[in-house]
Amino acid sequence: MQLQIIPLSENDFTEVTSVWEASVRASHHFLSEADIQFYKPLIFSNYLPMLDLYGIHHESGILAGFIGTVAGKIEMLFVQPSDFGKGIGQALCRFAMKELRASKVDVNEDNQGAFQFYLKMGFQVVGRSPLDPSGKPFPILHLDAGD
Repeated sequence: MQLQIIPLSENDFTEVTSVWEASVRASHHFLSEADIQFYKPLIFSNYLPMLDLYGIHHESGILAGFIGTVAGKIEMLFVQPSDFGKGIGQALCRFAMKELRASKVDVNEDNQGAFQFYLKMGFQVVGRSPLDPSGKPFPILHLDAGD
């Protein structure tokens, strides 16, 4: 698969939310079904409109993964579970770091796969919050890649 990164728009929000949900179900085992249903409409209506979104599509046109950034921070990076380990997340992260100057990211402490991924990408822990931004008891690690 060619890893061409293109901008996404509001027209892509439904597909982006679908990738988010599939990825979360495969990687965020600490979330309950109720948690996923709580966050899903927030992703679509509240979070995606605030982000600069970019994605990688399969030749078939299906979205393989996406990244959302704002003000130098990676706010979302999700990949279809069937595409885990294929370099899509790395390509999106490198793009955000190099082209968008993103040097910060938050990750759920309980999502060790994502945490290890960001460490490999050059990020380091600079802080921790006991609650997520919605006030739920999912600790967040704050990471920074420096300049």
